[in-house]
Amino acid sequence: MLQQFDERNRDIQVFIKDRLYHRDEAKVSVFDSSVQGGDAVWEGLRVYPEGIVCLDKHLTRLHESAKTLAFVDIPSKKVIKEAIQKTLDANNMNDDVHIRLTLTRGEKITSGMDPRVNQNGSCLIVLAEWKPLVYDNSGGIKVLSSSQRRNAPQFLDSKIHHANLLNNILAKIQANVAGKDAGLMLDERGFVAELNGSNVFMLKNNIIYTPYAHACLPGITRGSVIELCQKSNIPIEEADLTLSQFMNADAAFATGTMGELTPIVEIDGREISKENRLLKEVMELFKTNVRNLCEPLD
Repeated sequence: MLQQFDERNRDIQVFIKDRLYHRDEAKVSVFDSSVQGGDAVWEGLRVYPEGIVCLDKHLTRLHESAKTLAFVDIPSKKVIKEAIQKTLDANNMNDDVHIRLTLTRGEKITSGMDPRVNQNGSCLIVLAEWKPLVYDNSGGIKVLSSSQRRNAPQFLDSKIHHANLLNNILAKIQANVAGKDAGLMLDERGFVAELNGSNVFMLKNNIIYTPYAHACLPGITRGSVIELCQKSNIPIEEADLTLSQFMNADAAFATGTMGELTPIVEIDGREISKENRLLKEVMELFKTNVRNLCEPLD
């Protein structure tokens, strides 16, 4: 589904490094690592009046990704929260908002791959937009299995939430060409990993399954669904799952910050029902509890 421009975002303020800029002036240097090599980490945050969903988990993952990539001058959670608060206040935002939180390795003194030429500290970017959930969570989405494999740890560990997204973008391009909503990516062994931008679950015989997080990002929303099901005594398991198993599931759905829970109604032209009791139960469980997962910035 193609996202549209929201007129409310025409004059938003964006936080970059240490101050706010109008969106027309919000820029990074051509020497910034995000431009030079996609050398950045990021998080997607969802804002409700009660706060930001699973904020601490997102900030922890941002810190861990930056540490793995040997960033220096990593801002503390307190500093990041203050930057987020400044951005939301400047835009008078507290609901129906998505934040793209990015931390780049920063500006280089000369172009090149070597992190030693990054001598100006990291660069924090807080981009908050008015943005509804990106998928039709009533009608569901149609997906195409992609020839583009998801990275396994021996190539580039998917636990690093990095900004080099070409692997996923190529899968999305394949889906676009086929007129589908997302690309379903397999791992290097041929098991289902995730969609190009979301984790996936399937239901079979009243049990919920999700792929092991070997080659997929163990998403925050994915983890919330697992925890909510466990607390509600709904059987849920991680497993190696094939494309055939997903095609023959009783139901399937995707999870992510930008879409929350979305039924998958077709895989490679094979229809999957969304009229499933357990699917509706899990979707309602998340909808009922998502605001309880919110955390205030102060």
